[in-house]
Amino acid sequence: MYDIVIIGAGITGTMLARELSRYDLKLALIDKENDIADGATMANSAIVHTGYDPEPGTMKARMNPEGCRLYEQLCKELGCKYTVVGALVAACGADEERHLDILAARADDRGIPYKMLDGKAAHEAEPNLSDEVTKALDFYTTAVIYPWEVAIACAEVAVTNGAELYLNSPCTAIERTDGGYIVRTPERALETRLVVNAAGVYAENIARMVADNVRFRITPRRGEYYVLDNAVQPVKHIVFPVPSKEKGKGVLAVPTVYGNTLIGPSSDVVEDLADNGTSTEGLDYVTKNIRRLVKNVPLNRSIRTFAGLRPSADVHDFVIEEQPGAEGFVNACCIESPGLASAPAIARYIINELISKRLTLKEKQGAVLTRERPAVMEELSPEERSELIKKEPSYGRIICRCEQISEGEIVACIRRTCGARTVKGVKKRVRPGMGRCQGGFCEPRVVEILARELNCAPTEIVLDSAKSNILESENR
Repeated sequence: MYDIVIIGAGITGTMLARELSRYDLKLALIDKENDIADGATMANSAIVHTGYDPEPGTMKARMNPEGCRLYEQLCKELGCKYTVVGALVAACGADEERHLDILAARADDRGIPYKMLDGKAAHEAEPNLSDEVTKALDFYTTAVIYPWEVAIACAEVAVTNGAELYLNSPCTAIERTDGGYIVRTPERALETRLVVNAAGVYAENIARMVADNVRFRITPRRGEYYVLDNAVQPVKHIVFPVPSKEKGKGVLAVPTVYGNTLIGPSSDVVEDLADNGTSTEGLDYVTKNIRRLVKNVPLNRSIRTFAGLRPSADVHDFVIEEQPGAEGFVNACCIESPGLASAPAIARYIINELISKRLTLKEKQGAVLTRERPAVMEELSPEERSELIKKEPSYGRIICRCEQISEGEIVACIRRTCGARTVKGVKKRVRPGMGRCQGGFCEPRVVEILARELNCAPTEIVLDSAKSNILESENR
């Protein structure tokens, strides 16, 4: 019998699994997808928001500043990239300037550092701001991360400490028992004392498996983005519009940890929980709105567009609580922005305020919560590269020329705990296919390496989901 089953291997579920793995518990993490972090964690703006925006008195306002303060040390412990780029909230005109004063007051209350910039100072800080921008708040400690890198690292730590990970395991039913619950998937039935529902856009469906009185309704919002070539960098800072209840944080320009720039997102309500395709209308909306804030945005240098679904809900706040009438069933739901930034604090809150009241938590002897960063050739000195290639020549064979990714890096990410099993899984971990050609040249080699390492035919290798085979037949 498990002590805890976590449903959902996104940033919330994996962060919680890592924290729980320090205790002497029998723990399982399940997800319906073929890899870790394949939902909202894979498709978002990658920003560690400082916490000035959430409405006072909300769980968002409580979790966001605390989570942000934990992130830099967390990324050091996990060997993940954490890059401070700063963020400008740009106002256009007197009405929006007044809202900057509200955000500044919230920042003061929460101990968040900032500078108020007049129009001249804002344009000096960010030369590509549009001429409409009249004032800006500079949240200069704002950082960006690689969200799925953090989630995968958390899962690695949890599994290394004894947690069990089950992918391709959608929760099909949950039954109550005298001692807890049985979580059913197509392959297995997991008997457990406690359940944590961190299922993203599917969280309402999961909660309704145990209760009729679910207090939230999730209506997914699709956000569409452009990804710009890292050879063009139109902004140095994250550039936000003044937020609103209707549009949330709005359309942004975001420099990423690897030099690309994200432009987006749109915000469209969708009914289909799997509707993450891009649209002409959504991308046109992004184009129109970014030009209000940033001039000379080279959308003609876009190398990719993508969309993600965020679990927006009618409660307009995180729902982190035991489900009324379902003792031992914890909801970690409606975790939209700033959910990524809040994840470390959410994990601690669930453990300290909810799980500790149901289970005795005893530290596990020998548990290790850190992870050494995998070797990244681009980050090594010439001497370090030479030494690594001497030890393992495959690090000297470049597979992805756009991003300079070696065969050794790809092999290592397949062989690691929670290693890649798909082309997208390799792409998420070490970036072949993330560059200008988007895998046009390196993807066949990645398929070949995966097949060799997994001891299977190339026709069995999938792009992402279990049924997304790339090759129909093999010619020799």
